[in-house]
This record gives sequence, structure tokens and C-alpha cells, in this order.
Amino acid sequence: MIEKLLIANRGEIALRILRACREMGIKSVAVHSTADANAMHVRLADESVCIGPPAARDSYLSTTAILSAASITGADAIHPGYGFLSENADFAQMVEEHGIAFVGPSPDHIRLMGDKIAAKQAAKDSGIPVVPGSDGEIMDADDAKAWAEKIGFPVIIKASAGGGGRGMKVAKNASELTSAFEMAGQEAEAAFGNGAVYMERYLDRPRHIEVQVMADSEGNVVHLGERDCSLQRRHQKILEESPSPALNGSERDEIGTVVAEAVKKLGYRSAGTVEFLYENGEFFFIEMNTRLQVEHPVTEAVTGIDLVREMIRVADGRPLSFKQEDIKLSGHAIECRINAEDPFTFVPSPGKVNEYHAPGGLGVRVDSGLYSGYKVPSHYDSMIAKLIVHGNTRAECLMRLRRSLTEFVIDGIKTTVPLHQELILNEDFINGAYDIHWLEEYLEKKTRD
Repeated sequence: MIEKLLIANRGEIALRILRACREMGIKSVAVHSTADANAMHVRLADESVCIGPPAARDSYLSTTAILSAASITGADAIHPGYGFLSENADFAQMVEEHGIAFVGPSPDHIRLMGDKIAAKQAAKDSGIPVVPGSDGEIMDADDAKAWAEKIGFPVIIKASAGGGGRGMKVAKNASELTSAFEMAGQEAEAAFGNGAVYMERYLDRPRHIEVQVMADSEGNVVHLGERDCSLQRRHQKILEESPSPALNGSERDEIGTVVAEAVKKLGYRSAGTVEFLYENGEFFFIEMNTRLQVEHPVTEAVTGIDLVREMIRVADGRPLSFKQEDIKLSGHAIECRINAEDPFTFVPSPGKVNEYHAPGGLGVRVDSGLYSGYKVPSHYDSMIAKLIVHGNTRAECLMRLRRSLTEFVIDGIKTTVPLHQELILNEDFINGAYDIHWLEEYLEKKTRD
């Protein structure tokens, strides 16, 4: 039985995991850099350990510091949250080699899905539909040309070890191909230390749809519906909702079943998310995230399942506490990511929060470590809060979201709350008529006007 869990993360996700531990009767250990000494998760944890200076590479990305903290405190489990070391297979392996339970999938599955070329092949072999593309790494410009002729323009070249939009270049025709191939490889090498790239058909106006799964070590796999994450800027998600306004019930059931069966074939355990591009009624695999997603609360809202609690149970060797027939989607949920940034230029805005007031009421949830007087550090990701709203219908959810955003007070720094207030009043968003390019086009038009 897990008795003490170390949270290898910071901010709202560390607080989210801490709360799950407390409800399960598990002692919590917070780790923190010197910049996070006064963070909310540090204040509320049963124990805390400083693991280094502000720079993430010397603290939250230091496997030695985190494992030492686990050893010192006697933690018998580690939850990595998202980001940082959450998809580092070597870290997961080290945790297990130290006799500590890793709250997540096996190192082998993290390693497999971390290689985008291998992940795509594994998905294809498991019955998941994939975007037409190269069989593996593109070796040179001539190879790129041969594959582009086979796939058909436009094409997108992606980093094999990539993510977050880095190492991705689009070639609309043959004259753009060579430079796109070279630039993608250079970006991939700079960002990931691995210049390998592959090629896929470029979809013109797709949506970003992802399917949440939970699996245990006994072969039980359940899908928990989908999330629509199409509102993006530079491949970074801004707002997510569940269920997607673009899918009908039969499409939802079909892709969910396909994903669950594929994950079962892989022998996967813990939480996982299979991401797709969706266009003209077809799904095309992008990647599988072998961790908890930032947007997991919208799935929790429509299913009533505590995903963090379930991850801890699975890591403790227990079976899933529910079956597929128990999952019934109820109502609609939307999550707004609130960043410490200028709402329209997106320039980071760290600093002191002079006044903080979170919205409340029926169907309103705020995941955040903010409080009045807290100083948002400049060393980490700018997301400082998530506003999650649930309603019986999408229309009710939007009405509740509008009200909640007007109540949200974060004074002293700039935040993206005004952007969300504007977006949810837009007719295209109200009608669910948006794709992965919509937000950037909206912002470009706003700049011109």
C-alpha cells in the first residue's frame, strides 16, 4: 500500500495531486526550488524538501535531487504530474529501480511513445488510424522529395522526438520542400538533441480531438470520452472542452472503442491520452501522451471520475474501480487556461499578485496555487490557473463560463482572462465552428484591425 507520495512538480498540478493524496489518506511530500519556497503546495503538504535553485534544470528536472528527496523522506511513490520529468523514461526507470512506485505507465511505454516515428507505427499496428506519411525517418532532401510525391502536397515535416510545435514545418509545394526539411531538422536538433524528422500529409482545416484512457495492470482498459483542444496558438492549447461539439455519439463511441482496444493490445497501464487530427469525419493519430494532461479536469467533470486518484490506485497494484459500462458522459465542460501573460501580445507577466479572487458557484472549479501576495516567478511556464466550468448543456456551460470569467480577479499582473472573455462571445466559438488554425487567424485579424 502506498503510504507516502512525493509530488515531483509544482504549481496547480502539484496542488491537485496533493488534494487527491489527502482524500486517500496518503501522506504528501512537496519538492520545490528556492523560487517556490512560499508556493501553496509547499505550504499544504505534510512535508517539503528544497531541491535546488530556481532554474528547472537544477531542481525540477534534477533526477538526483528528486530521488534524494524521496529517499530522505521515505516516500514509497512518486507522481510526476505533467511537464518536467513526466515523460522521461529514464527517470521512470530509475524510480522503479529504487523500489519506488512510479505513478504513471511503464518506462518502456513512455520510451515507445516518446519516439514519434515508433509511436505512429505502434498505433498503426494496433489498429489506430494514422495520417498518410513516411514509413520512418526522412534521411535527406531526395528522400523527402520521393515521399512528398507519394503522399501529395501539402506535407508537414515533424521532429521524431518532438512536441509543442518545435521542429515542425509545412511545405505547400516542391519549391518549399528542401528548406522545410532542413529547417525542421535544425530545429529538432536544437530543441531535442535529435535531428530525426518524418513526413505526413498536411491536413488543411482539422480539429484536435483527444481520447482519454485509463488502464490497470490486469488488462482492463476504459475510455472516458474525448476532449476538443482545437483552440491553439503556436500549437499550444488555450481552451479545451468535452465533449467535442464536432462529434456525434456514434463517432465518439467508435473512436473510443478503437483507442481502448489498441491500448489494451499494447499492455499499457495508468492514464494516457491518444491525440488525433479530425477532418471530414476521419481521425488521424498524432501522438500518445503517457501522462496526466493539463486538461484532464474537463473529463473529470463530465464523467465524475477522479483521474489522479485512479492513477495512484493503479500504481498501487489495484484494478480500475469502474468498467466501460459505468462511464456515462453528463453535460458539458470547458477549461480556460489562465496564463500570466499579456492577453493579446502574450508577453510573459510575472510578478506579485496584489489581489486574488476565484469565481465559485455550482459547476465552477478553479485549479490554481495563487493567493493574494504570491509572487509569480519568471522561471517556469506561465500558466497560473485553470478555470473549469460544467453545465447540463453546452449553452448552459457557456453562460456559466461568462459569469465566472467576470468574477475572476487577479490583480497586479497581466493575465489571459480578457482573451477568454472575448473568445467565448465570438459567434464561431458559440457555434463550435472552429479548427486548429482559427485562433491564430482571429488574432492576426485583430492585430490588423
